[in-house]
Amino acid sequence: MSALSLAVRDSNTMLRRNLLHARRYPSLTLNLLLTPVVLLLLFVYVFGDVMSAGIGGGGADRSEYMAYLVPGILMMTIGGTVVGTAVSVSMDMSEGIIARFRTLAIHRGSVLIGHVIGSVLQSVMSVVLVGAVAVAIGFRSTNATALEWLAAFGLLTLVALALTWIAIGMGLVSPNAEAASNNALPLVFLPFISSAFVPIDAMPGWFQPFAEYQPFTPAIETLRGLLLGTEIGHNGWLATVWCLGLAVIGYYWSKAVFNRDPK
Repeated sequence: MSALSLAVRDSNTMLRRNLLHARRYPSLTLNLLLTPVVLLLLFVYVFGDVMSAGIGGGGADRSEYMAYLVPGILMMTIGGTVVGTAVSVSMDMSEGIIARFRTLAIHRGSVLIGHVIGSVLQSVMSVVLVGAVAVAIGFRSTNATALEWLAAFGLLTLVALALTWIAIGMGLVSPNAEAASNNALPLVFLPFISSAFVPIDAMPGWFQPFAEYQPFTPAIETLRGLLLGTEIGHNGWLATVWCLGLAVIGYYWSKAVFNRDPK
């Protein structure tokens, strides 16, 4: 068997293992998925009229604010889902299964590849579920073409891939599952200080540079433009650069930590 065939076979085995874990222990995924759904319902039905009036400077329009909110919630869903990946990787490292894998004749990178593919699939499924909730309460994307929908799906997948590699690195350096969960919390909180809930212009002047140039804002603005037909501007290439850069950093960081000799 060639090295490529061995890598594909072992990665597929590890992917099945991670998906089985997710199916047997759904509480972690459901808890992380519950947060964006609750925030969506809270901001639409409790704060929607007030937020829309404040942003638009006119009358209250909950549906208008919902259209603004949903792209940010979808990005937040990905950030929440990959926290589970960091916890899962940390559990593998601390419970000794990785030490067992090191003694087997399997492709060394297949363990991480299985986590990456499994996490991206879970992120996409979580986005679909949250998107379905958004559609059920009235969100519509009537102006998006088929090509824009395809680009939006590609962007969400790219963001999921980038954040997954970062989460895996966090899980590998964490001594236990609790520490991994805490280390990965910035992936959940960063959308709160982006353009997910309010425009950058509505924030204090001293705070705007950070909110504008952190990775979630260009990704959210690009997704918003694709789904709603608004101006994307420079956010498209900024989002792509952020995603590719984070994916490369996360990959080499995770690879270096994983390949260390165990102490």
